[in-house]
Amino acid sequence: MSNCTFTLRDLAATSAFGHLLGKLAQPGDVICLDGDLGAGKTALTQEIARGLQVPDSCYVTSPTFSILQEYPGRIPLYHMDFYRLSGEVEVEDLGFEEFFYFSGVTVIEWSARAGDLIPESRLLLKMTIEQNLARKICLDFGSGSWKDRLQSFCIKHCCT
Repeated sequence: MSNCTFTLRDLAATSAFGHLLGKLAQPGDVICLDGDLGAGKTALTQEIARGLQVPDSCYVTSPTFSILQEYPGRIPLYHMDFYRLSGEVEVEDLGFEEFFYFSGVTVIEWSARAGDLIPESRLLLKMTIEQNLARKICLDFGSGSWKDRLQSFCIKHCCT
């Protein structure tokens, strides 16, 4: 199983899945979130932060304009949004790829703009808006250990 596709039927399911990702995250992980505007990338990141035990006093917002926001937790969270960047060269010029190799968890919205700079060990989530606030998620596990960490979830929820 190199991919896993499932549907998060509502906000509660999205919250539970994001929280699970945060609980399972390990130092050095890179989680890539791609999908249309409104697909739920920031909402999912907020729940990943909860799973990482980011304090409630740290409100996780979209870093669309700041591009990077850092939050404390059991593992630091580096939340990036590459929507406003033109591509791989700009990501590299700004030095953001260095964060991919720090001891925190890097969550990147619009990660496709970083191209080949993204490590192969990343977890990629492609998010699609469905009806009635549902979200279709296609996980691509990359070469890291996410496949093993999410095996129980995928056996229960995935259709491919």
